[in-house]
Amino acid sequence: MAEGALLEPDDTAWAEALDRTRHDIYHLPGYARLDARLTGGSPAAFRYDEADHVLLLPLILRPVPETGLTDAISPYGYPGPVSDVAPVNTGFWARAAGAMVDLLSTHGVVTTFVRLHPLLPAPRVSLETAGTVVSHGETVSIDLTRTAEQLWADTHRSHRNQVNKARRAGVEVVFDDWSLFDAWIDTYHATMHRVGARDFYFFAREHFHRLRDGLRPHLHLATAVREGEVLGGNLFFEYDGIMHTHLQSTRDAPIFHADKLLYHEVRLWGRERGNRVYHLGGGVGGVDDTLFRYKAAFGAGRQEFHTWRLITDPAAYERLAGAPTPSSLAGRFPPYR
Repeated sequence: MAEGALLEPDDTAWAEALDRTRHDIYHLPGYARLDARLTGGSPAAFRYDEADHVLLLPLILRPVPETGLTDAISPYGYPGPVSDVAPVNTGFWARAAGAMVDLLSTHGVVTTFVRLHPLLPAPRVSLETAGTVVSHGETVSIDLTRTAEQLWADTHRSHRNQVNKARRAGVEVVFDDWSLFDAWIDTYHATMHRVGARDFYFFAREHFHRLRDGLRPHLHLATAVREGEVLGGNLFFEYDGIMHTHLQSTRDAPIFHADKLLYHEVRLWGRERGNRVYHLGGGVGGVDDTLFRYKAAFGAGRQEFHTWRLITDPAAYERLAGAPTPSSLAGRFPPYR
């Protein structure tokens, strides 16, 4: 017997599904609850059961203004569907995807937008039976099972030179000194102004403190300090052997190559703690840009990043955005937002 359900964060069925699957911090109910506060949505998870197997996908349900309808988006980051069924069993994954569309349509959900996890792949052929999968290029990862000497050799020589310059300038990286958290948040806001980021990325100071309180002990802060001044820092996740840079930033004033030293020291820290992989992410929007090439100079790991777009109520979608076209499904989605 197969069955789909929409769960709230406090439902024990959410945690029970995670106990049975390889997953990441983005799949935790606590993470979904924190992320929902940023968008004014409601945290939920789709769970699919078939025989003795399970699939789970966290979602944020958001009201579509002035319609009485809802759409769904995955939490910020990489929370694609996870299952105890291997991706080679494409039939199971396809049936789960179909069940999700059927269930969400009964809840008045018009569309669903999901960021897939580059390190926990889902079978694309199965997801495409229910929606559209769009490729956004590659992300960068570092294999932390390699020796410290191998990690250094994997680093581009320009980055190695700048790491050494940072050390000679007296830059030090300290870990989990939360007395520096507010000073680091100031550098984050300075970075967002400097790069002209969208309003969404100007996270309030209160959000950062909720993130720390809600995700400890999996959230860490590496801070670059010189002569008592905070130059920048790396706020990162550590969960079940997988590390992710969540946000890295530097102040506007001279930083003495602190940004390079931060990535280097974080990977050494993660390796010493027995983590398997450090995921740096990709370029802006997943494209091969200067940010991607900057990250790529730290390691050779590459994996594809995809998003999954579904129309769960075709009639409502056409009222909001017109008939779907290949370009509208591959571009900004949903187009009525």
